[in-house]
Amino acid sequence: RRPFEGEALSFSSYFKGSSKDHLMGVLGGAIWCVGMSFSILASDKAGPAISYGLGQGATVVAALWGIFVWKEFKGAPKEVPRILNIMLVIYVIGLSLIVLAR
Repeated sequence: RRPFEGEALSFSSYFKGSSKDHLMGVLGGAIWCVGMSFSILASDKAGPAISYGLGQGATVVAALWGIFVWKEFKGAPKEVPRILNIMLVIYVIGLSLIVLAR
């Protein structure tokens, strides 16, 4: 209601999007809910560490899409791609260690 920048919004401002926008949000929430349910069910069989690692793998996929498909860092300074690649490698190593820890 009181943003850091710009004017304050009214409650009705949150509903100004199109029906398609709202349905996409609901669909995204439903997909997340199904995935979370499967993760919880799988943790009983696979163990919490493996289930957590698989769930956090979605973060790696999202980062890969953002970096290499949508090119979100296009025009960034030259050292940024190297830092992003190091970040991805370290993140995957960390997830692997969590999964192996069981």
